[in-house]
Amino acid sequence: MKQIKLNSEGKRPHRGTRHLSERDKARAAWVAEKLREARMVIADVAHHSDHLVKLSCKVLLQHGESEEEREDARILLTIVEAKSLYGRGRGAGS
Repeated sequence: MKQIKLNSEGKRPHRGTRHLSERDKARAAWVAEKLREARMVIADVAHHSDHLVKLSCKVLLQHGESEEEREDARILLTIVEAKSLYGRGRGAGS
């Protein structure tokens, strides 16, 4: 049988009270910085390369804070990939 650790008050600790290691804190800070950078690229999408826009969309898909943010990133990624696949300014049959 699994033994449950109790806190100083003799109660079970809440799952949300887990202490983060330095590695976890560093990773969380890194992810937060990458999210900030990705949002800046998406906010000014016209001035960034398709490659950088795709990368930013993938970051937001993986780590976005809300379902709406992740869905918007998925839609934009689909559009940019389609643009790259079919090329710019090509006529039919090219």
